[in-house]
Amino acid sequence: MGHTYDRIIVNGTVLTAEGMQRLDIGIRNGRIACLTASIPASEAEAPPVDAQGCWVLPGVIDAHVHLNEPGMGAWEGFDTGSAALAAGGVTTYIDMPLNGLPPTVDAKSLELKLAAAQGQSHVDYALWGGLVPWNLDRLEELARAGVVGYKAFMSNPGGVGEGAFQEVDEITLFEGMSCIARMGGVLALHAESEAIVSKLASRSLAAGKTAAADFAASRPVLAELEAVNRALLFAELTGCALHFVHISSSAAVKRIMRAKEWGLSVTVETCPHYLVLTDEDMGSLGPVAKCAPPLRNRKEQERLWSDVRSGRIDWIASDHSPCPTPLKQQGDGNYFAAWGGISGAQSTLELMITEGVLRRGIPPRLISRMLSEAPARRFGLYPHKGIIAVGADADLVVLDTDMPYTLAAGDLLYRHTHSPYVGYRMGCRVKTTVSRGAVVYELGRGIVTPGRGKWLRPLTGFASAVKKEGIG
Repeated sequence: MGHTYDRIIVNGTVLTAEGMQRLDIGIRNGRIACLTASIPASEAEAPPVDAQGCWVLPGVIDAHVHLNEPGMGAWEGFDTGSAALAAGGVTTYIDMPLNGLPPTVDAKSLELKLAAAQGQSHVDYALWGGLVPWNLDRLEELARAGVVGYKAFMSNPGGVGEGAFQEVDEITLFEGMSCIARMGGVLALHAESEAIVSKLASRSLAAGKTAAADFAASRPVLAELEAVNRALLFAELTGCALHFVHISSSAAVKRIMRAKEWGLSVTVETCPHYLVLTDEDMGSLGPVAKCAPPLRNRKEQERLWSDVRSGRIDWIASDHSPCPTPLKQQGDGNYFAAWGGISGAQSTLELMITEGVLRRGIPPRLISRMLSEAPARRFGLYPHKGIIAVGADADLVVLDTDMPYTLAAGDLLYRHTHSPYVGYRMGCRVKTTVSRGAVVYELGRGIVTPGRGKWLRPLTGFASAVKKEGIG
């Protein structure tokens, strides 16, 4: 006699569009087949996943990670990076184009990245393409090849190696946005003014001011706000859809909100490090907490939380930017010389539930929308991804909200186990991560179903439309 379901998840409090409900979940062929009050264990082929006392949430979609392959897997590759993501409840991630050799700026380099990911990723993934000064004639082929969008820097990304990713000048940005608009695509921007930050950094270094506070002062909110304003002007003129990554200031959020009110297609992301760490942590933790834009003061952080609570932030992503630990320690006290980037992909969900829901009382539905549904909608992965509903992929995370613990380096699955969150007291813990119906991670066992992640082309949006209809 056959079974009704391949697997069931029982006894959990499940987050659906209707809110938190006590439900069992029946899974068949990798998708959610049933949401009901009770499913007998006998109806499933595999032993049930018991979520007693836990929340069952949509798997997180981390739209901003750097896994550094091909060519730089020694920093972080698809194997270790996706393992850490799975341990953090992430079931889909979107890998950025820059920290690879070569960077993903044409169809050939995209093929190399896909070859590096094949059989190595433990959860599903999509890919960004890049906009750089030399690849305007390659944007269409990237769209046809299946990227979800493009990424550009308005300030120097500090890339390494021959052919490293470079920031765009104003003409490249404008012409690139015009091209992307014609294709119906979206451009993600690192928005900091290179003119401002390079000048301030030069002044600081010339004066011998190289401490953490000096680095923060060299990248003020002004630099972020100026770049945001310039990009929005170009978007108004070209009609290009924009996404602003790792926004660190409420002033920039408010400016983006006004652009939305004017009818521009624009979304805004912030990161856990801006919500749980401050500029004081830059000094106390050292370069492990260095990033760009830098961490802000506590007042700015509280304003960002207000933006989260009010829904002005579209989503939260890790901006996982790993490196070998010695690169965080280089510079002999010169904060400018250390590699900038936060290793945080494993901690996003636990941090946001701890700080947002358990400590600040923000509704779980709102936090989950920011972590899962909103990026799925923006990048053409919805409704298969981002929600718990019949017919959606069974991408699920079982979260114990009564399991506080202090994060230790030994808990991390990164290739290099440094993170500014080591020592942080979490109020919850990921117990199980399910990707398309398969248990891929279990607390205490680690990755239990390796290498089954698949590449996702957009189900809707510009890349799928370009492939079907061509570009006018």
